Amino acid sequence: MTVTPPVAKKVPAPRVHHGDTFVDQYEWLRAKDDPEVIAYLEGQNAFVEQQTEHLAQLRTDIFGEIRSRVQETDMSVPTRSGKFWYYTRTTEGLAYGVRSRSPIASDDDWTPPEVTPGVDLPGEQVFFDANAEAEGHDFFSLGALSVSHDGQWLAYSIDLKGDERYTLRIKNLTTGELLPDTIENISAGATWSFDAKYVFYQTVDDAWRPDSVWRHEVGSAEADVQVFHEPDERYWVGIGATQSDEYLVIGVGSKITSEAYVLRADDPTGEFVSVAGRTEGVEYSVEHARIAGDDWFVIVHNDQRAGGGEKAMDFAVDIVPVDDFAARRELIPHRPGRRVEDVECFRDYLVLSYREDALPRVAIADLRRIDGLPTVDDFVEVTFDQELRSAGLGANAEWETPKLRIGYGSYVDPTEVLDLDVATGERTLLRRQPVLGGYDPAEYTAVREWAVAADGTRVPVSLVFRRDLDRSKPAPMLLYGYGSYETCLDPGFSVARLSMLDRGMVMAFAHIRGGGEMGRLWYENGKTLTKKNTFTDFVDVARHLIDTGWTSPQHLVAEGGSAGGLLMGAVVNLAPELFNGILAAVPFVDALNSILDPSLPLTVIEWDEWGDPLHNAEVYEYMKSYTPYENVEAKPYPAILAENSLHDTRVLFVEAAKWVARLQECSTSDNPILLKTEMSAGHGGVSGRYKQWEETAFELSWILQQSGALGA
Repeated sequence: MTVTPPVAKKVPAPRVHHGDTFVDQYEWLRAKDDPEVIAYLEGQNAFVEQQTEHLAQLRTDIFGEIRSRVQETDMSVPTRSGKFWYYTRTTEGLAYGVRSRSPIASDDDWTPPEVTPGVDLPGEQVFFDANAEAEGHDFFSLGALSVSHDGQWLAYSIDLKGDERYTLRIKNLTTGELLPDTIENISAGATWSFDAKYVFYQTVDDAWRPDSVWRHEVGSAEADVQVFHEPDERYWVGIGATQSDEYLVIGVGSKITSEAYVLRADDPTGEFVSVAGRTEGVEYSVEHARIAGDDWFVIVHNDQRAGGGEKAMDFAVDIVPVDDFAARRELIPHRPGRRVEDVECFRDYLVLSYREDALPRVAIADLRRIDGLPTVDDFVEVTFDQELRSAGLGANAEWETPKLRIGYGSYVDPTEVLDLDVATGERTLLRRQPVLGGYDPAEYTAVREWAVAADGTRVPVSLVFRRDLDRSKPAPMLLYGYGSYETCLDPGFSVARLSMLDRGMVMAFAHIRGGGEMGRLWYENGKTLTKKNTFTDFVDVARHLIDTGWTSPQHLVAEGGSAGGLLMGAVVNLAPELFNGILAAVPFVDALNSILDPSLPLTVIEWDEWGDPLHNAEVYEYMKSYTPYENVEAKPYPAILAENSLHDTRVLFVEAAKWVARLQECSTSDNPILLKTEMSAGHGGVSGRYKQWEETAFELSWILQQSGALGA
């Protein structure tokens, strides 16, 4: 029996702004608690099941392939913190990891213990079992997992619904006692004072924006103290600690402006002090370093040079004495094209994380070899043989560490964890992600190509495929894109991806404007009133891949999620003829309607990213010209699979629901338009690794079908 999708009724809801009227026929679907809305979503799910039931065996096969390549009983490399080694264990058949620790042998014990999955280390203590916490719940997400400096207390928070509202609990790790302290409806994080008497956390406002920091006295029934509140709706608030653990830092940031407040961690009831104030358009972050015997704050920023001059678009680094904020001086000058992202500070090292030529990089200054203050010339890059690779600092909890933990990976190389002896350059491989079943990286390769956009901009494209790929004919291809928030699609390994590559597919990543791969200007030229560059770049990349023979429209599927889902909606309106399938996960496709409503979560914060259409007619007109929902029209759309989650608080379920309703109404092709709603999940989708593998298998089977990789 053929199931047809439910036809959404039309209830005209006029929206009037800046003299423009848009009649929204499907706004009624926003009523999350309306039984008619739930019935509509369930009817769409039934249609998805009917349209994909012929892929059931393929889904089973792919799930089995993923599972067969994963070492299910495994453990992470132990990381030293205080008197313990901390690590995560996974066990075959269990959906979540178990957090454990074992005592260090001595204070000078810096070599991680040899580990065997499934075998306990001496003195091992399980201090958090996510499987036990998740038992009996359809959804589980861990927010905070913070151990106090003395190792005695654990603060953790969990979300059992998917709406990113967490409940914080405190556990005595010595006795195993769970304290009665319970703090509900908070944001995810938790930070300890140095004396472990207090834990700091964040709450949210009515729009679910983290806006306040609170201090809770452990074991006390006294009311918690609000230590910071940010009234400006454009700013998020967070709290953490410096690498040295000597300072607490409250970070306040919008998309274009930030401010940092500091307080000594051994003075938790003191007052936080702003380091460099707040200037519109200036972003900065703060770390603590001890250089040549003096204490400094290291500031990564995009401010103008002293005495005026051009803004440090790709960021620079300054230092300032912790007791004299006016005595600021330059450490690493601004250089266009070298996008400085972070400086992490250890007792003996400063570690610079930056990106250049569309790749992440790491450089280290060894303070033991430097007299006085370091300069940019003292930073030495950590190099790797693979051209398309990612490298960055791994888990380095201890400020006094004599070695640095480094993470490395590429499109074809499983992730590696290394210890780097900075003085000698010696690298010790601690772990390579196991890939079972005889995986051989030599059978795969990755290349970088450059598409040319309509305005002449060269856009990088990364492609991953088997070396034995037949290049004499167009290949089935998945083209992935995001292109917002300066987010970068860096090279990384995926076990699940092998199920596509081994069936003859090519995986391509479009590094389009709006992302950050090519520096801050790359981002600036793909946001607000230049946002359309993001969409046209993706279309131009698709055309490049077709014109150069990599693929064809009959074999090309595109994928994006969240803001990348907006990308999918925009490009399928612009050039539906280029694609045989579109996968849009939790897609931000009703963007204009959402950004017009400041009562919705995150809206005001997003004005710096997309513009403010509520108060600016030019922004309204510009956004209306590209937002997917408003621009659906009668045309032959390709097959589309939209996935969303009922409890998503970042991109509300109604966006995909309305978009699909309009697509099903307007599409002139016979290609199915599918809406799959997770009824017990949030923005990140289902929880637990087995459910996630099942979801991945569902997506990959659909992608393989639409790309033609399954044959006739």
